[in-house]
Amino acid sequence: MLAPNDETDLAEAVAGAAGPLRVVGGGTRPIGKPVAGEVLSVAGLSGISLYEPGALTLVARAGTPVAEVEAALAAEGQRLAFEPMEHRGLLGTSGEPTIGGVVAANVSGPRRVQAGACRDFLLGVRFVDGRGTVLKNGGRVMKNVTGYDLVKLMAGSYGTLGVLSEVSFKVLPAPAAVAVLLIEGLDDGQAVRAMAAALGSPFEVTGAAHTPKGVDGAPVTMIRIEGFESQVRYRASALADVLAEFGEIAIETDPERTRAGWAWVRDVEPFHVLPGDVWRLSVKPSDGPEVAARAEADGLLYDWGGGLVWVLVPEGTDLRARLGAFEGHATLVRASEATRATLPAFQPEPAPLAAIAAGLREKFDPRGILNPGLMG
Repeated sequence: MLAPNDETDLAEAVAGAAGPLRVVGGGTRPIGKPVAGEVLSVAGLSGISLYEPGALTLVARAGTPVAEVEAALAAEGQRLAFEPMEHRGLLGTSGEPTIGGVVAANVSGPRRVQAGACRDFLLGVRFVDGRGTVLKNGGRVMKNVTGYDLVKLMAGSYGTLGVLSEVSFKVLPAPAAVAVLLIEGLDDGQAVRAMAAALGSPFEVTGAAHTPKGVDGAPVTMIRIEGFESQVRYRASALADVLAEFGEIAIETDPERTRAGWAWVRDVEPFHVLPGDVWRLSVKPSDGPEVAARAEADGLLYDWGGGLVWVLVPEGTDLRARLGAFEGHATLVRASEATRATLPAFQPEPAPLAAIAAGLREKFDPRGILNPGLMG
């Protein structure tokens, strides 16, 4: 295993590679086709190199544990606004998730529906391309917008365009209070309509999720509001009036219970102990229930107002074949290595887009050594 401790060592390791490299951070997200190659770990590139709470900016080396970043932010009353998912429970992995891994996979959680994705908060990146050349794009402050397109291109590229060495973020203040509106007993279609009404209201909803089978076995719809305590109290009450047509509404404000509830959604906890493959569908929210019905799933969880549907199916199921044509994307997140070697994890791209992607990889990784085939 190659384990560089700084950016110079990383560049030398890539430049000197004689064959394919399997790029990893904490090794907690084995998503995509298994890569046959020498392991290149960036876990040694760790530490927060710059944090300016007043400027809402943080810069960290790619191997920095996410927990370290979140602890530093929490100490200043701030947070990563895009609420990155924790994959270990769902995928049964160990190790420490890294901030570079979050960027490489563009990992975003329930708050994406309001705040945006990981890539939307990236200010700059430093990375090593497939030649072993150190490149940088963007900057370390919000006013620096140079190279934003390439910065966003690296988010979600899964280490196939370059190996991240440093990332810089815009961060946001953490809210003083949280309220969650709970509606029980809705079917999937009613729940999507309720979530659409909430998200379309002026009350700044930061989370909208639904499960047909909650902790107590009954359907429950969850809608989150965050902010200053007096504002949250008013907005939650006003939104409850808007949603009254959907049934009785309970409002939960206990910090621990609301935090645990949204971690349950964010990390897809209901599927942790259940056997089977897990897919995530990205669809138009109004299409979600119909597409989910075609999945004939053993388990469902809706997030992003119905635009993200987590689907549990028997091992080895080709969900794309089962669904047929639909507007959206199906990504295989959890499956055996054999299934991941057989079924493409990522939605096959239309020919013009595939040609662009191939051209980008040829430009940034002409030798084809960085996680080759992972996204194929």
